[in-house]
Amino acid sequence: MNKDIPPNCENPGDLLRERQQYSLNAKIYLSKERIKEWYEYWNGMVYVSFSGGKDSTVLLHLVRSLYPEVPAVFSDTGLEFPEIKKFVKSVDNVTILRPKLSYRQVIEKYGYPIISKENSQKIWEARTTKSNKLLHKRLHGADNKYKSGKIPIKWQYLIKAPFEISHKCCFYLKKKPMLLYEKESKRKPFVGLMSADSQARKQQYIRNGCNSFSGKIQSIPMAFWLEQDVWKYIKKNNLSYCSIYDAGWDRTGCMWCMFGVHLEKEPNRFQRMKITHPKIYDYCINNLGLGEILKYINVPY
Repeated sequence: MNKDIPPNCENPGDLLRERQQYSLNAKIYLSKERIKEWYEYWNGMVYVSFSGGKDSTVLLHLVRSLYPEVPAVFSDTGLEFPEIKKFVKSVDNVTILRPKLSYRQVIEKYGYPIISKENSQKIWEARTTKSNKLLHKRLHGADNKYKSGKIPIKWQYLIKAPFEISHKCCFYLKKKPMLLYEKESKRKPFVGLMSADSQARKQQYIRNGCNSFSGKIQSIPMAFWLEQDVWKYIKKNNLSYCSIYDAGWDRTGCMWCMFGVHLEKEPNRFQRMKITHPKIYDYCINNLGLGEILKYINVPY
């Protein structure tokens, strides 16, 4: 059931781009309609996946403007900025989850997350699979014109890297605690994802719309928003938000994450962390060994 992209729509991408140009008031109205639909469908058994970042802060305000009793849930991975943790604790009705494994335990057991979640998974599969068919797909691509599933040639040298690589960090530190919460509470999530964030999220919206009732069950009622809409909403409603943004940081995910760092201009996230959070930087680079990993993929730190 996709109420956002009609089945007879000839170009869903154009329709999405059109909605991304809506006024803020129009976006608020449409988001609230999707929030109501999700809330009513699950008889109020819902929650907001709350990261402490600006997007989920706006999402939480949108949801609670309609349903003040809806809980927020934060997964304390141990990798968040100290400022994020402080801000989360200042928000009412937040359940804090803690994963069973630490980041150190995950990287020791499964490997470091680098380049991207998708490529880390492909590299992990290439290194661990016993299937010649899957290995062939990871090295050469599927037998189609897109050669889908192939590890990009420039990253294939990582198959023989002297350290383990995997995509499992996000699952054990974020996804699994949330899944356990959902199983125990019977609640379904609102998530502050926006299709402008990545091609994968754009396709997710085109496929399922804001509210997905099968497969990956979740509501993403801000899917057609843009970053400037988030800041306009914060200003319009005089919302409190995490101080980390005022310190010049534009991303508030896991501090120690190496996904995408190779694409950043200098100073990259680790070079900036060295200045703003020197003790955490020293722990990451020297104690957890991230320095050697970054050096291996030619990323300055």
